[in-house]
Amino acid sequence: MSTEVSPPSGGHRRRLEVLDSSNFHPRYVVWELTLRCDHACVHCGSRAGVARKSELSTEEALRVVDELAEMGTGEVVLIGGEAYLHDGFLEIARALRDRDINPIVTTGGRGVTAELARSMADAGVTRVSVSIDGLEVTHDAMRARKGSWRDGMNAIANVAAAGLLPQANTNFNRLNEADLEGLFEKLLEAGVKSWQVQLTAPLGRAADRPDMLLQPWDLLDLMPRLAAIKAEGLERGFLMMPGNNLGYFGPEEGLLRSQRREHNDHWGGCQAGRFVMGIESDGAVKGCPSLQTRAYVGGTLTDQSMRSIWETTEPLAFARERTRADLWGYCGGCVYADVCLGGCSFTAHAFFGRPGNNPYCHYRALDHRKRGQRERLIATDPASGTPFDHGLFEIVVEPFDAPEPERPRRDELVQIGRPPARTQEAKPL
Repeated sequence: MSTEVSPPSGGHRRRLEVLDSSNFHPRYVVWELTLRCDHACVHCGSRAGVARKSELSTEEALRVVDELAEMGTGEVVLIGGEAYLHDGFLEIARALRDRDINPIVTTGGRGVTAELARSMADAGVTRVSVSIDGLEVTHDAMRARKGSWRDGMNAIANVAAAGLLPQANTNFNRLNEADLEGLFEKLLEAGVKSWQVQLTAPLGRAADRPDMLLQPWDLLDLMPRLAAIKAEGLERGFLMMPGNNLGYFGPEEGLLRSQRREHNDHWGGCQAGRFVMGIESDGAVKGCPSLQTRAYVGGTLTDQSMRSIWETTEPLAFARERTRADLWGYCGGCVYADVCLGGCSFTAHAFFGRPGNNPYCHYRALDHRKRGQRERLIATDPASGTPFDHGLFEIVVEPFDAPEPERPRRDELVQIGRPPARTQEAKPL
């Protein structure tokens, strides 16, 4: 047995004079309007529940809309917390549409009534993605609220009735991976047209529950199951797409990343700060909405213009010139290193305090199995308890058939860690 110890945490604080950003712009933006939430999910990366101390007002947010338009943004995903708990939610959505930016919404669905769904449609929202974490028992456990699953499914129905495109999204982990096939059927029955799936990373509250996380060898079972659903979905008019932290370069890669079965697409590297940008509710700007706040915020919109942050700060530019030389550990010597460039940055950072070595890789798990080995992730340092925080892990390489400790029960995993943050009730329209 050998151990690969994680390196010390590294931040990105040096400012650049001028960055060559001529080939990049924030085409796709995920905007957290508020950290207020009417759930307190056990896997929430932002630890949502109550608003940040200083969040952008509606007036300030409308100025941000103008800046996004000037920088060529084509689509904005409004999230929270719960985006609809921001006082200016519908006004901001309408302003985006008026500036030819497509507004879409990701939600837990609790407050998405038929009336709110119609109001979103009137404001120009085109698509709504409801977070569904599994079948009813699992979902309600992960959302820390009985009845949450029914609310989510009702939200999908309300969205469809309002003429919006209903979508779903799911984070998979050891709490819910057994629900995969059953959830696929439920989403089909509900009229969902597309489904984004990704892996729960040790970010925020999920970092408090390392035993809920998939181990790298779990991908050997999960990836073929996802591929089978992808193929069946394409036959039935249903599109399942992997999120940025699910892959890479296994035998199902081409199918999983393609929107049509005959295509052979593949992962092309982290797009944070290249064509993707995240905005936190206090105006903090980073290259991807899931990136760790402490290491990747380039500036705040209350102090700087968006263009200045995008063009002159290193935290927004770290992925623009990444090469194999920036990778380490297994990823540094991988045959796909020059194309993959270490996979998803926030996932690697969530495990090891820096990007460039991503243990959630299908090819990597297959390669270890060929050698009779597997990698085990072991938590060593806890998270701090702030939004988008992380702990630290180490990788242990062990025989593939090594015995595994008994897994905690679902109720044990749900109760682990700090008490959920106080949640905000959905306000009536």
